[in-house]
Amino acid sequence: MINLEISNEGLWVVTINRPDKANSLTGEMLTELAEIAERAGEARGFILTGTGKVFSAGADLEAARAGLATSPLWERLSGAIAALPCLTIAALNGTLAGGANGMVLACDIRLAVPLAKFFYPVMKLGYLPQPSDPTRMVALIGPARTKMILAAGQKIEAEEACAWGLVDRIVEPDALMESARALLSDALAAKPETARGILEMCR
Repeated sequence: MINLEISNEGLWVVTINRPDKANSLTGEMLTELAEIAERAGEARGFILTGTGKVFSAGADLEAARAGLATSPLWERLSGAIAALPCLTIAALNGTLAGGANGMVLACDIRLAVPLAKFFYPVMKLGYLPQPSDPTRMVALIGPARTKMILAAGQKIEAEEACAWGLVDRIVEPDALMESARALLSDALAAKPETARGILEMCR
């Protein structure tokens, strides 16, 4: 349910592929995603995307009830993505919900299709978000807007998310992956040390 493509030029494309369940994540899927991110230290570029009309609904409901909602796997995954020395892009093919926000917040750039929505209903569900998620969200959109999402439970549509800085560009679905690859073209062509150095300065 997790697909990995590695190109000759060093581009890693990771796809969540469980569209019949809104790409909701089980413990096994989270572990696989984390292991891929931890192995991607030599990647020259990294794209995270999904299949279908939803990027990810977050934790699988049955798995969440069994404890996945508060598992350290979420933090392990987002930390591994944030630590990658290459340019990382989340190509959001649809709505982003719940704990799946963490891996996306950890990416350098976020693209989204026009019908994507963004929500993280931890207050309603009675969970705390993973520790790094509010910090990364505040860095992108500020404390008040972060509270709108995490404390007030607001569902944010793509246009507003882009205006806030939660996503960086809205792209039509048929151009999503092409746009993500285009953003990585300079990084893939550059010397690895140059790409790493620029990203370290920006981060």
